[in-house]
Amino acid sequence: MRSDAHEGGRISVIFTAGGTVIRRRFARIFRLACACSVLLAAWMPGAASAGGLDCSRPYTLALHDHGLLYSADTDTGIDKDFADELIRRSGCKIGVSLMSRARIWQLIESGALDFSLSGIANPERRQFASFAWYFSNKYYLLVRKDTGMRQLSEFARSEKFHLGVIRSFRYSESANRLVDKLATVNRITQAGGLDPLYQALLANRIQGMIMEPFDYPVVEEKHIRDVTSIIEFNDPSVPHGLIMSKKALSQAERDKWRALVDEMRADGTVRRIFEKYFSPSLAATMVDFQAEP
Repeated sequence: MRSDAHEGGRISVIFTAGGTVIRRRFARIFRLACACSVLLAAWMPGAASAGGLDCSRPYTLALHDHGLLYSADTDTGIDKDFADELIRRSGCKIGVSLMSRARIWQLIESGALDFSLSGIANPERRQFASFAWYFSNKYYLLVRKDTGMRQLSEFARSEKFHLGVIRSFRYSESANRLVDKLATVNRITQAGGLDPLYQALLANRIQGMIMEPFDYPVVEEKHIRDVTSIIEFNDPSVPHGLIMSKKALSQAERDKWRALVDEMRADGTVRRIFEKYFSPSLAATMVDFQAEP
């Protein structure tokens, strides 16, 4: 049975069936209210996302310009891809910016920055940061051929050898020893990034610099390889990972973000990112590793 009723100028269609009255208009409103309640729950303060992550506030993450890790000129790189996937999986809002490495460590320590990428640990940094490892690599010494030196011991002894490093960078054990020894005799040149060091190397203002596999394409592109040799430090690979500020994130939240990174490693996502930039064999050496938490 059907009847039309006027309500304040609007018409409601009423159906009766077995004594039960259903108003179409109210049914539609009910369905709409249910849908809105689901959306509201997702955006309420304290909402959690993947792995129980707390997405109730926006997070901050800083990249640094460094070879294949990230290029500000092209807005591409391993860390950019990693950050994009981290944002997608977490479901959280993460603001990404570009900073110098020195500035990143300062803000991580103060708690003004939540995350950065491809960081390595040392006792000092562990005081204010936690890490979620996703790759590991070795360090190399890029040296001008005209120095005539081929052994690590020679570089420390020669008064004519000056080494270029990126400000606030640390490396592998032997590389750090060389940096620290040369720093005591004022034979270290610091820069905010790689490009000033490449220029200083070509101009012979420095005779060497420390590099990673991410730097290989630039070395070839700038023809630096024509005047340099690469010497490997005899150190194990050094783990690199997501840097998490202890002041900005609780231990429980850091554990959840670490679990998300571990998941990206376990399902092959990190390997696929690295294979965009390196051969499968080299990518495998960098992403297949075990490291302490």
